[in-house]
Amino acid sequence: MLNLSFSVTRRKSILTFLAVGCVCAVGLALKPADSPATNMQTFAVSWLDSLSKEQQAIAQIPYDSPERLGWHFIPKPERKGVPLRDMNDAQQASALRLVRAALSEMGYNKAQQIMSLEGVLRQLEGPGSEQRRDPRKYYVTISGDPRKTDADTPWGLSFEGHHLSLNFVCRGDQIVDSTPQFFATNPAELKTEVKGPIRKGTRVLAAEEELAFQLYLSLDEAQQKSALIAEEALKEIRFAGEPQAEVSAPEGIAFGKLNPDQAKLLVNLVDVYRNAVPAPVAEKRQALINQSGWDKVHFAWAGASKPGIGHYYRITGPTFLIEFVNTQPDASGNPANHIHCVWRDLTGDFDLPIK
Repeated sequence: MLNLSFSVTRRKSILTFLAVGCVCAVGLALKPADSPATNMQTFAVSWLDSLSKEQQAIAQIPYDSPERLGWHFIPKPERKGVPLRDMNDAQQASALRLVRAALSEMGYNKAQQIMSLEGVLRQLEGPGSEQRRDPRKYYVTISGDPRKTDADTPWGLSFEGHHLSLNFVCRGDQIVDSTPQFFATNPAELKTEVKGPIRKGTRVLAAEEELAFQLYLSLDEAQQKSALIAEEALKEIRFAGEPQAEVSAPEGIAFGKLNPDQAKLLVNLVDVYRNAVPAPVAEKRQALINQSGWDKVHFAWAGASKPGIGHYYRITGPTFLIEFVNTQPDASGNPANHIHCVWRDLTGDFDLPIK
């Protein structure tokens, strides 16, 4: 029997938190002429100014600190930065406005739903999971000084918690890097009725999974043989928590070996990841792919060719890496219903030079 109980206080807290996120999205629209980096700079300074001195000492780290490069998506007791749950309502609103500025509408909606899934996990896992599963246990960190807006002085933003790691570097009025970009969902599809804003049947990362299945199943026998790199799916994405993804030669089927309909599916799948960030940043990602050439992009598959059994794919180009894995059961025990997926910058995550 599932424990679906939420205290009245907790329900009010979660609803207030979600309402704050909606207000943030509306507030961002008031400055459409500014670049995403300019909005981020404005909102980062505003958020820092709203904090106490004690909070500021935790929230802001030197840009050259090794902590800046630390990222992960597992449920940790503590992370760098200040968690939303340690902020008052005004500080939460300010923090989420900053995160909203760093993402597209689609990307921000996904982030909000992933955070809300922590409330779902709390219900599914029952008593004792309250501290571990909290929609407000997401940490905001500023590296460097956003008050310095010259193009030679970088500053960074990290927003991270369970199943979410978003990392950005700004220089002047430009977002110069926006990776690692990690989203995950447990459950991938909610198969149980629960209390709260997430309803049965919700699939936060549906496009990431459905388009890939459509592409793989559209391949003929020879194409599938070229695309398939392993009969069993990888257990996890590679390079998790590493500052850089150290990839070797791409595997799988090359873009040029796809027919026009298949090529369109692959482009659409890449766009799902590419467009999680604001349009100017997504367009830069597209320009890099165009410059290096779509013919150098490869699609690789491992594992089962139907849902409910472990499956994995990767898309590799000269400038980017996408990985997706769905092998773990969800909190209710449904097999292969727990997605991890990531976009990496092969020209250098965290705006780091490639060695």
